[in-house]
Amino acid sequence: MTRRLLHLLISATAWCGFVAITVWTMAFLANVVVPRTVDGPGRTTTTWAITIDLALLGLFAVQHSVMARRSVKSWLSRRMPAALERTTYVLATNTCLALLVALWQPWGGEIWHVDGAAALVLWALCAAGWILALASTFAVDHLELIGLRQAGWVRPRDAASSGLQTGGLHAVVRHPLMTGLLLAFWATPHMGASHLLFAVASTGYIAVGMWFEERDLRRTFGTSYDEYASRVPSLIPGLRPRRRAVLEPQGGAR
Repeated sequence: MTRRLLHLLISATAWCGFVAITVWTMAFLANVVVPRTVDGPGRTTTTWAITIDLALLGLFAVQHSVMARRSVKSWLSRRMPAALERTTYVLATNTCLALLVALWQPWGGEIWHVDGAAALVLWALCAAGWILALASTFAVDHLELIGLRQAGWVRPRDAASSGLQTGGLHAVVRHPLMTGLLLAFWATPHMGASHLLFAVASTGYIAVGMWFEERDLRRTFGTSYDEYASRVPSLIPGLRPRRRAVLEPQGGAR
């Protein structure tokens, strides 16, 4: 019982960290409330600022990618309780993201700045992006994504509920979390050079991550995912998905 309570406490700590760093990142990108923001006053030379920012972005990308690999998950599972494997991933992600927003070095000038009705529209889109991103975690399984279910807060899901998700938000786009994040990163009335670097790097990472996720989903669900992908766009609602080319055998070919 003591061990289970310890697992629950660690998992709850990771969840609280997730909530805190998510709110911190929102304020960081919106240039409000927190002392250091994405486009705040410069504190060092442009070259040094870009070097630091790219290193912080790279650290997050490496952690997020490496710890998601099956071989690394297997290695971790042999060295810690299985109930804490996902929680460890969340704690590491929280740490890397906290380092990014705490040590970020603003640089450069303004890319665009709009006021009035246009600014309100962009703020609304940004808010919608964050809401969509958070809602998408519940559309799958928020408790499992954050590690609370594995730690024993609620009973594990049955196999039937762990299949391909095609309803709700996933009936509109295949990757609602990524759609929400891209909106949140790009929809801003005040875009500075350092914010642009953050948005471009994050978009590139999301594109690569989606490519690998699509590959894994097709390996797991086969033609079921192909049929789903033929109906539902990847990121933009209403955008007709491109059909995958299928090579038919030529007549007389052996």
